[in-house]
Amino acid sequence: MENVKKEAAIVTGASSGIGYAISRKLSALGYDVFGFGRDFGKVEWKAEDNVYPIVCDVLDTDKLCACIRQIAAQHQVRILVNNAGVGYYGLHEELSPDKIKKLVRTNLETPMILTQQLLRHLKKNAGYVINISSVTAGQSNPHGCAYGAVKAGLASFSHSLFDEARKYGVKVITIFPDMTQTNLYRNADFREGDETESYLLPEDVANAVEWILGQREGVVVTDITLKPQLHRIKRKTSISTPLQ
Repeated sequence: MENVKKEAAIVTGASSGIGYAISRKLSALGYDVFGFGRDFGKVEWKAEDNVYPIVCDVLDTDKLCACIRQIAAQHQVRILVNNAGVGYYGLHEELSPDKIKKLVRTNLETPMILTQQLLRHLKKNAGYVINISSVTAGQSNPHGCAYGAVKAGLASFSHSLFDEARKYGVKVITIFPDMTQTNLYRNADFREGDETESYLLPEDVANAVEWILGQREGVVVTDITLKPQLHRIKRKTSISTPLQ
């Protein structure tokens, strides 16, 4: 009898936050999950979870592509989740060239490269590309110009890719989360508000991924925006201020 390969998913930024939650969700849905991250020291997976952590800096393009090729050669890749991201905030003149390069490479270049590496496989498997963007992609972002720009670029890439690949059965979806309780804001002078209604949880984004995968064949919801009920942040100087 022919050995049928189990469907696989690749998730970047899987060691914490949204990527970790999505990896858990995809595992529960029965996928073999290959999670990329720089440090899995704070994460424990059970053998039955079928999650395989891969220690790799997504900016190490040669290593990243080598890992992807090996996975695709041995597994039926159906889902790519481009989640890994980095954020730097503040006046644009105060960002260093290195921080700008890291923003562009992590949030935009890496998803484009990974998608290119896997697109033939995803066409063959009528697969999904799920890009985790941000609500900042569709608005003006003073004190976050570069971050908003790369997230807007990712959304633009998603929309064009869907029109390019849809006739092959590929589904391309962009999720636009608002303020989420993760460590993305570790480099910022603000964080999520104290009220639970003022931020999303990583699991909320993972639930959106499950909903995406649950649509009948032939239906694609290309854009999903997730927002908390309240629109507030808390400055790290302990002054809580509504965003304007």
